[in-house]
Amino acid sequence: MNGTVLVTGATGTLGREVVRLLVARGVAVRGLSRRVRGGGDGVEWVVGDLVTGAGIAEAMAGVEVVVDCATTQKKADVAGVRTLVARAREAGVRHLVYVSIVGIDRVPIAYYRAKLACESVVRESGLGWSVLRATQFHDLLLRFFDAGVRLPVFPVLGGVRFQPVDVREVAAAVAGLVGEEPVGFAPEVGGPQVRSYRELAGAYLRAAGKRRVLLPLWIPGAGGRGLRGGGLLAPERAVGRGTFEEALERRSGRR
Repeated sequence: MNGTVLVTGATGTLGREVVRLLVARGVAVRGLSRRVRGGGDGVEWVVGDLVTGAGIAEAMAGVEVVVDCATTQKKADVAGVRTLVARAREAGVRHLVYVSIVGIDRVPIAYYRAKLACESVVRESGLGWSVLRATQFHDLLLRFFDAGVRLPVFPVLGGVRFQPVDVREVAAAVAGLVGEEPVGFAPEVGGPQVRSYRELAGAYLRAAGKRRVLLPLWIPGAGGRGLRGGGLLAPERAVGRGTFEEALERRSGRR
C-alpha cells in the first residue's frame, strides 16, 4: 500500500509490535502518542489524546488506514473510539482495524462491556472495518503474577482457564489486515494451549524460583460464571504457537 497508516496505542504492548512489523515492510507509519517522542525509528510520531480528542484531526491528515490498538481499560474507551471514528470519516480513511478480545460477548464484566460497545461503534461507523479478537497476551498474565508474587499468599482465580497468546503473533495478524480490503470480523487469534489459571501460576512460580501458598479466589456473579464457563477461550482457533513457558524463558533471557 502507498498511503499512511495511523497506529493508535503505538507505544503499548501490542502497538509497538504492530509498528515494528509495518515499518519492516516499508509502510509509512504514523504513531499516535499522548507525549512528544523522538524520531529515528522509521515512525512519524504525532501527539494526540483519544479521550479529549486533542490532536486527533491533525493526526488523521493523509491517512489511509487506522489501526486502533489503544485502550484505557476503562469505559472511556467508548468515547475514544467515537472520536476516532468521527475524525476518520472526516479524513476519508479507507479502513479501520480495531483490536478486541475473544469472549467479550460471553463474560459480562465492565471492561468487556466497554470493548463490546467499541466494536458496535466501529461496525456502525460507515467506514470499511475489520475487527480482530485475540485471547489474553502472555504479558497480561505476567503482570498479574508479578503483582501476586509480592503478596504473602499467591491469589489464583478458582476454576478459570486462559488461552494465552504471544503478542507478536497477534501483531502479525493485525499487520496482515493492513493493505487488505476490510473483512468485518477477522478470524480470531487464540494461544496454542488452554490452561487453568492455577497451572499457569505454578509455571510462573517455578520459573521465578519462588514458593507461595496459593489462595483460590472465587469471582462472584455472572462475570465469574462466564469466566469459569470458558467464555474467554477459543480452542477452535488455537493458531498461536508460542507457549507460556516460552514466554517465561524469553523474559529470563534463556531464549
